[in-house]
Amino acid sequence: MGVDNRRLLRGIGRAAAITGAVGVAGLGYASVIERNWFRLRRYELPLLPAGSPPMRILHLSDAHLTPGRKMLIDWIRGLEEYEPDLVINTGDSLAHPDAVEPFIDALGPLLDRPGAFVYGSNDMFSPQLKNPARYLWRTSKKDYGKRRVPDLPWRELGAAMSASGWLDLNNHKASLKVGELDVALGGVHDSHIKLDRYEAIAGPADPSADVRLGVLHSPEPTNLDRFEADGYQLLLAGHTHGGQLCLPFYGTLVTNCGIDRKRAWGLNEYGKAWLHVSGGLGTSPYAPVRFCCRPEASLLDLVAGA
Repeated sequence: MGVDNRRLLRGIGRAAAITGAVGVAGLGYASVIERNWFRLRRYELPLLPAGSPPMRILHLSDAHLTPGRKMLIDWIRGLEEYEPDLVINTGDSLAHPDAVEPFIDALGPLLDRPGAFVYGSNDMFSPQLKNPARYLWRTSKKDYGKRRVPDLPWRELGAAMSASGWLDLNNHKASLKVGELDVALGGVHDSHIKLDRYEAIAGPADPSADVRLGVLHSPEPTNLDRFEADGYQLLLAGHTHGGQLCLPFYGTLVTNCGIDRKRAWGLNEYGKAWLHVSGGLGTSPYAPVRFCCRPEASLLDLVAGA
């Protein structure tokens, strides 16, 4: 073997070693640091009638909780210090059969505040080991066709939240008094597993309410369009994890639903309404990584318009 060939092989070996080291470091960062680097996003929206007192909404989503995630449990409990007036949970709270009690413990004093919830698919069906790369060319909707019987304790989860006074908005309308404000709410079950029944809540949202909120897990445009057309002013969703694995300067790769990449997380206009998609707090236990997409909850301060 010539000198040039030996140099070439050594160069290839060094490049492979550096690439491997960078990959291991990146995986360690994504699974240990960023996955537990929680943040609280804050927004202000002038949606309330003139002269109204402000209302603070805490939006939680996609905890995908397993019993051992103490850092996540403690962080959620700590959100009580922000004194939200209303808590909205847009689903996928569970990722383990024994996670109901830890999740209720995480909510803690937040359950004493007005609240409402919908389910996500992973509140009913346990996560499965699968190739995460396939999300690049398909959504996970078809994953539930062969598992029609839920294997997670979603009824117990809902009963525990309802027992504290939180409203079950799965294909339901409701109204709620939050301080001095009348809040109209409408919600649908998860469209990702074809349990959404918008026809059950169809029709104009209460025009006499001070604010009208639409609640859903997966931000599918079909349902978003219906909420917006019925006069809901703020739509709250989750499901996307903000992309979970994002690229610097590019952002979200996939949304796992029909919403466009630019609205995979955060607050955006949606017709005459506003849409807030939470990037979520957790991950599947089979894909315990986040990259350029920190886990999050959000505070939305609604204030009086001009």
